[in-house]
Amino acid sequence: MKENIISKETSEKTVLVGLITPQQNEAKANEYLDELEFLADTAGAVTEKKFLQRVDYPNPRTFVGKGKLDEIREYVENNDIGLVIFDDDLSTKQVANLERELQVKILDRTSLILDIFAKRAQTANAKTQVELAQYQYLLPRLTRMWTHLERQRGGIGMRGPGETQIETDRRIILDKISRLKAELESIDKQKSIQRKNRGKLTRIALVGYTNVGKSTLMNLLSKSDVFAENKLFATLDTTVRKVIIDNLPFLLTDTVGFIRKLPTHLVNSFKSTLDEVRDADILVHVVDISHPQFEEQIEIVEKTLNEICGENNDKKHIVVFNKIDAFTYKPKDADDLTPATKENISLDELKATWMAKMNDNCVFISAKKQINIDELKALIYEKAKEVHMTRFPYNDFLFQKYDEEDNATPDNTK
Repeated sequence: MKENIISKETSEKTVLVGLITPQQNEAKANEYLDELEFLADTAGAVTEKKFLQRVDYPNPRTFVGKGKLDEIREYVENNDIGLVIFDDDLSTKQVANLERELQVKILDRTSLILDIFAKRAQTANAKTQVELAQYQYLLPRLTRMWTHLERQRGGIGMRGPGETQIETDRRIILDKISRLKAELESIDKQKSIQRKNRGKLTRIALVGYTNVGKSTLMNLLSKSDVFAENKLFATLDTTVRKVIIDNLPFLLTDTVGFIRKLPTHLVNSFKSTLDEVRDADILVHVVDISHPQFEEQIEIVEKTLNEICGENNDKKHIVVFNKIDAFTYKPKDADDLTPATKENISLDELKATWMAKMNDNCVFISAKKQINIDELKALIYEKAKEVHMTRFPYNDFLFQKYDEEDNATPDNTK
């Protein structure tokens, strides 16, 4: 397989490029570029500058217009930039034109995410899934990605070995895709057997946007040592741990984080991870409430979950608003009559908005500072108990005993 696009050993100087369109206003475009910068940092690149252009639609030849392209070229040449990353997927033609115009390496959002995934994958399962996604991404881009596939000059009598080589390598890629799919089917069967062997234990899956603290929460609840880092996609491999709260056992799963503009074929490649979500009895949706756009992140996760589980899924949901220790706001002045926004209302005021309608299905915590963890454990216990009782109804007297003990000793936390 090809080497990682961004070297682990050296940090490349890069610029980011995005568009302001009728479908994506300036605030949204800037937000997306901020996330792209985080992705670039995760991959090992250093962002020197961001470029935005307001257009009705992307230029089919170079994504941005001629004037903006000249501006980017001048900056690249004067600042020793070796990489330009675009916030949307580029066509083969666009990449070829941009490489010729800028004379530097060109990446789009998908290829950057694939590079991060390739670095993060640790197990054979994750590596196979990433490799499949890479080949599916490369297949329509053969004429650009592989130098020996360059076609000969066009014209009568000039069609020959170049075309033959392209078709040969296309078949090679298709064969590898078929082989990787077969390997994943075998892995999926093994995973399915493992899930069946777990018996009737309640299954709880941690889901959420990338970098919201799922792995940190996993470590806290299961007393395990799952890799956690303040980077996007710090965890790719599905981790399952047995957890016991007040003598009630259940299985807790940490899953790969979601992100906006995540390629469909990349989602499909992580089928075994998604199966853990499908098979879960309870979904614990972890949200970074300190993020300015946390509500949009919630919508992205819920949309992805609906695609995975079906819009009519009846799974129990718990929403965990994490990182309350990092939540900040700037109170409005007393004479300020402008409507309140997320930037100037307190956490208590925020809780009184649409979150108040969630009743007992949400909790506000800090996994890092271990704030309100007992409250979270109590909520998980109650939800897991409801599922457990449907499978082991004769254990009712045990739970009644635990509840009586809790009532008798109010200081005994779960």
